[in-house]
Amino acid sequence: MEGNARYVSGLTRRHDFAHEREALNGGQNPYAAVLGCADSRIAPEYAFDSARGDLFVTRVAGNFINDDVLGSLEYAVAELKVPIIVVLGHDKCGAVDAAVKVATKGATYPGRIQSLATAILPSVNKIKGEATDLLGAAIAQNVRDSVVNLQTQSAIIQEAEKAGKLRIVGGVYRLGTGKIDLID
Repeated sequence: MEGNARYVSGLTRRHDFAHEREALNGGQNPYAAVLGCADSRIAPEYAFDSARGDLFVTRVAGNFINDDVLGSLEYAVAELKVPIIVVLGHDKCGAVDAAVKVATKGATYPGRIQSLATAILPSVNKIKGEATDLLGAAIAQNVRDSVVNLQTQSAIIQEAEKAGKLRIVGGVYRLGTGKIDLID
């Protein structure tokens, strides 16, 4: 969060890419894993003012858990020993908006886009009818649900969390400011 504060203020650290490349040639030792959205406007490395090698980032539109994402994050926990996973949603998320449109208007999408919306639909349905800002509430609920899914769908992650070696948190990136708000 200190890195995010630097990013928001515009006072980020200068990164020496040549030196980083040399150091990373021997392996990786990230201090956190991030499950983020594939949206091109959000780059977790920038948002947390981190250097290459600091974050183990998995990205999928809508930042939800599927088998590939789960396997990647299990690798980060079991092999790289990351002590924290951040599930990072963002405002104005198109994938969550697609799920909102499925839930409220019966929208359908071509190709595999429908499967993305369908995967997020349970989060939308949990808060539909309760929120004045359905998209914003669905984005936050989707983050919460992804945190719970990480905690319940993986024995590797459950064991690390139970042993006190792992913490999982959720946050929402604000496009207008760059600030990440942690959520319960």
